[in-house]
Amino acid sequence: MQENVPHAGRGEAGGETIPHWHDPEGEAMTIVEGEDATVYDDEGAAYLDFVSQLYCTNAGHSNEAITDAMTAQMERIPYVSSAKGNDVRDALAADLAEIAPGSLSEVYFSISGSEANESAAQIARTVQDAPKVLTRWQSYHGGTAGAGALTGDPSTRSTVGRYAATTGSGKFLPPLPTAFDADSPADLAKQAADHVEFVIRNEGADSVAAIMMEPVGGSSGGYPAPPGYFDRLRAICDEYDVLLIADEVITGFGRCGDWFGIDTEDVEPDMITFAKGVTSAYAPLAGVIADDWIGEAVREEGYDLGQTFAGHPVACAAGRAAIEEYESHLIDDVRELAPVLESRLTELADAHDAVETVRGRGFLWSVVFADPETGEPFVHPWAADADEAEENPVAAVREAAAEKGVLFGSGRPDVQILISPPLCTTREEIERGIAALDEAIEETFE
Repeated sequence: MQENVPHAGRGEAGGETIPHWHDPEGEAMTIVEGEDATVYDDEGAAYLDFVSQLYCTNAGHSNEAITDAMTAQMERIPYVSSAKGNDVRDALAADLAEIAPGSLSEVYFSISGSEANESAAQIARTVQDAPKVLTRWQSYHGGTAGAGALTGDPSTRSTVGRYAATTGSGKFLPPLPTAFDADSPADLAKQAADHVEFVIRNEGADSVAAIMMEPVGGSSGGYPAPPGYFDRLRAICDEYDVLLIADEVITGFGRCGDWFGIDTEDVEPDMITFAKGVTSAYAPLAGVIADDWIGEAVREEGYDLGQTFAGHPVACAAGRAAIEEYESHLIDDVRELAPVLESRLTELADAHDAVETVRGRGFLWSVVFADPETGEPFVHPWAADADEAEENPVAAVREAAAEKGVLFGSGRPDVQILISPPLCTTREEIERGIAALDEAIEETFE
């Protein structure tokens, strides 16, 4: 191995990585190996990965079918320009058109979820000749300038917009009980959808190109919409000639128990954005699946934008293999075990006063914490000062669970713990993971 020699003029220190979402007060875990639903750190400690790293290693950490497909593609040709045709890229587009709902059949590849959402917004603005895309407060659509503007999470938007203005977006309230005074799920669905219509009217319907939202909240909290909400939303979009874009970056490829989260709502969007699970994160790949008329419109007018690594052949080979794995057994596995996960989480909520609710679908769930005396979060990081935020007991629960060998995710806002295990997770691993969370809550609050 070549000796590490400091570059002249850069001091004596060696190169260091700046982690994403870097916390100067924290210390990032170093993960060096993985097998199925388990990862190992640089000291050999094993952890059940109940966050799939970043809600993306859907097929687990050691799927040979995917790695073999990638190797075979690298031996054929490792890269083809995104402006040129390629057989494996075209084949993956055909695969995606086959599993996408309804008439969604035109695929525009990109690299990351942020870029996929930006691309969908740009395509919507182009075909609609309108500037605005509406998204929810308390949402996450990416951390680049364009996707950050679409994001409703204030910590992300404030970081992106600190030195440069972002435009072309508007916000509306999510269909959460805390946002509306509803008497029932049906009432919540009506109020939340009527609110979206109010926003469209007050923005000016002709100025609104699209609505973008996750079918089930991702890092914003694993929440599904109340029954009837998406049906009403589809009708509103049709009435005002607004496109409906489903952000499936997290919810796609089996995460919610079907190919896409929107499939669990039985509503057809105009576009789907995807990333993460399309390759089980074995290689970066993302994109947009659009209705056929949208693709035809873009082809007719031309599209003078692109990305060097969009639709990378090795990533596309990984995507084709991953789709085969999902179809052959992994989505069925989620359908079989999702009721077990839901049951254990319901028992967890019943056992702890500090757990306000659990919510989710398939293998995407959130455990929400609140002070049982006030019903308010113990610490709300978006409203707390720095000292208060450091005392967040929800973070302490995650730390305690990690000490017991299970990794969980943090929500936006961090008043909740997200549970998003690989689709290959076994019943025994679900039992063990939720037992560790149960003990961590007990230690933290009781």
